Amino acid sequence: MSGSPFAPHTDEETAAMLDAVGVDSEADLFDVPESVRFDGEFGIELRDEREVVAELRQLLGRTDDLTEFMGRGHYEHYVPSVVDNLSLRQEFLTSYTQYQPEIAQGFLQALFEYQSLFVELTGLEIVNASIYDAATALGEAATLAARVRQVDGDRILVPDLLREERRSVLDNYVDGAGLTVEEYPTEDANADVAALADLADDDTVMVYAENPTVRGTIEEDLDGVAAVADEHGALFTLGTDPVALALLERPADVGADVVVGDAATLGLPASYGMGLGLFATREEFLRQVPGRLVGASEDDAGKRAYTLTLQTREQHIRKERATSNICTNQAWVGLRTAMHAFSLGPDGLVELATECVERAEDLAARLDDLTGVSAPVHDHHHFREFVAHTDQPARAVADDLAERGFGVHVVGDHEVQVCVTEVNADETDAFVDAFEEVAR
Repeated sequence: MSGSPFAPHTDEETAAMLDAVGVDSEADLFDVPESVRFDGEFGIELRDEREVVAELRQLLGRTDDLTEFMGRGHYEHYVPSVVDNLSLRQEFLTSYTQYQPEIAQGFLQALFEYQSLFVELTGLEIVNASIYDAATALGEAATLAARVRQVDGDRILVPDLLREERRSVLDNYVDGAGLTVEEYPTEDANADVAALADLADDDTVMVYAENPTVRGTIEEDLDGVAAVADEHGALFTLGTDPVALALLERPADVGADVVVGDAATLGLPASYGMGLGLFATREEFLRQVPGRLVGASEDDAGKRAYTLTLQTREQHIRKERATSNICTNQAWVGLRTAMHAFSLGPDGLVELATECVERAEDLAARLDDLTGVSAPVHDHHHFREFVAHTDQPARAVADDLAERGFGVHVVGDHEVQVCVTEVNADETDAFVDAFEEVAR
């Protein structure tokens, strides 16, 4: 390491340190298997730019070209070009975190407007800016619930339909906090409130529900879920997203204490990994919010100014006082979400949400008319997506659809899930024709 700008030690200093720990070289400090050790060669043939571009085109050309009718937490809405044009400006794209408000006023204002947007949509007073994704937002909600609850308890109740990926992240979050996660049953894809009431007790810290549910249904008794949580002094956390919030009843009005979800349904295409964690809560929990908040104030000249007013991450404050060990955020993605929302405006956002209901209803009715198909499976209103029953095995139906250029989720032996938005709406005629062929 001698001469390294990151470890500027002389040979004598390095030798003294190695002697102190009883090894002969720096390499002895690491146990790297021989099979993965760097041997000085990357094994990558030298190519010029044209050759690299040609090879990448050939490689990407092997990817299946599917029109996706897939959802289950990953949704694609058309992102206006203004979002790219503005968010890709260098002052936004190269800004890591807005620690220096004097040079980041534009970014801070956008994040403040992002917070304001979700305050209006959720009815809750405090919105974080921001968290990794919906799964980590749910985990943070669970640990917040354990911190703020007035009496002891260790049970987190979640619906049995909760996506496996989100359940896994939640399990990891609560393991170190001494909490346990248990499932309550659903009936026809909505919460079985009576069964939930039987399961909940005074050891229940948090009750979680989703609206829309993972199977696309609109949850019809959120008041009942909230009442069960309230009876036992547990927090009621609701999972949702900004497009759905434009049309559904505000979470605060149905008793939600915390709202989580993926805010990147606006601002990003479906990326199957990249997201933006929505996290909103009541003002009484302000000091327990994970991450950071942007606030508005005045500068020395009396002009409106923005700054990070609350930072509760352990990299900012003493570990024992921190509410979260999240070490970065999704500020740039939040910027895109705000830009997308405000480019639509209130009327445009409601129109988009309304289309999510109407398109799903229309496509389900068209599939229901086909021989060998029944849709939707659940007797509820749906948002974006629905489950269809197929007389033929669902895996065979999905594979045959893929051969014809369409992707759907298999969610049961004879059930597929279909999602439609404005992005794939133009392909619904061809999709229905293909479905008719494979469902017989």
